[in-house]
Amino acid sequence: MDTSPGAGRLRSAVSARFGGLPRSFWIVFSGMIANRIGTMVVPFLVFFLGARGFSTELTGTIVIVLGFGGMFGPALGGLLADRIGPRLTVIVGLALTPFSLGALYGAPNLVTLAIAAGLLGLTGTIYRPASSALVAETVGPDGRVKAFSLLHWGFNIGTAVATGMAGFLAVRGYWLLFLVDGLTCLVYAVIVLVGIPPDRRAPAAERVHGIGYGVVFSDRLMVGYLVLSAVGITVYTQTEFTLPLAIRLDGLSPSVYGAVGALNAVLVVLLQPLLFGWLSKVDRIRVLAASWVLIGAGVAGTGLADHLWQYAITVVVWSIGEVVNGIVAGSIVADLAPPGARGRYQGAFTWVWALARLAAPATAVGLFGTVGPAVLWWGCAVGGLLAGVASIALGPAFARRFAGNLESTPKQEATA
Repeated sequence: MDTSPGAGRLRSAVSARFGGLPRSFWIVFSGMIANRIGTMVVPFLVFFLGARGFSTELTGTIVIVLGFGGMFGPALGGLLADRIGPRLTVIVGLALTPFSLGALYGAPNLVTLAIAAGLLGLTGTIYRPASSALVAETVGPDGRVKAFSLLHWGFNIGTAVATGMAGFLAVRGYWLLFLVDGLTCLVYAVIVLVGIPPDRRAPAAERVHGIGYGVVFSDRLMVGYLVLSAVGITVYTQTEFTLPLAIRLDGLSPSVYGAVGALNAVLVVLLQPLLFGWLSKVDRIRVLAASWVLIGAGVAGTGLADHLWQYAITVVVWSIGEVVNGIVAGSIVADLAPPGARGRYQGAFTWVWALARLAAPATAVGLFGTVGPAVLWWGCAVGGLLAGVASIALGPAFARRFAGNLESTPKQEATA
């Protein structure tokens, strides 16, 4: 065994980043990565529909229906997580998804394709808030920042691997994408079924919040967090919809978008473990505010870019913002939620992501086609700044809530 000072520092750094989390977290983490590696159908849906001869307009319709289904899935998943338990909800959602994938692949016409796409959007997102609630229940408050930042990191690792694999498999037949996607859903379900104990029956004191989303929307601090998150996420998702449009309008090839996408993936995977040790010691709300400002500045900078190297600079800025945001955002939701409502709080937060993914392209198309792209890019800068300022303004309220929830946390959970 190497006992040199360098090796000791390395072991200490690895322990600080990955140690101290319960077995149940690593089960969810490993299942999530397996599932993300197989998530191939949705990213390549446009190509699949094109190969079947559907026009751009009809393809757009199917994608919109998929997005609408994705808005209802998180809400249902959050409700079920608090009603029947997060473990069972994760298993049910993942077990249903392969059926939706099969229906989409075998749909004979536009109507059945639209129905199957809506079902896939619904079933494919049920597990997400439930898995986050499962982590919040099994990891104590002191470990949640680490746990949720690792989930974000693993999510990006899985997505990067899936993108490369999907391109390789698609040229050999789109049926392979559907097969791998469905199988990895079942793998995740089996991992949770075997590795996580059955959901415990919540004490009566934790069931006073009812079963609807009233508990979330009557929480003014959570609503404030959802609103500022919606603004910030809408700015961020311009990187998925408007960035490729800007690259195309500059007369650059699709390979440029592929290059900047690869750069983003590499930066997120490499930087998150490096920045966590430093940022975990900084107030979470200040970190959150900085992330929105960086994302807004980076995305807005796209409007100044004309060449690959210029686009690369903007990607570096908003990728750092993404990393910083991923370190703290999920744990904030977990610590705002009262016991017995964690699923619905995570469901509301996941729903905001789905809403932003619909709002981003609509905003881009509307502004590009009317007042011009400059207004969009300036809007991104202003949106990121407003989200950052709002985060700081809500900082004292967040601090009071976190302190109050920590004091009321049962001892066994606080030390999980």
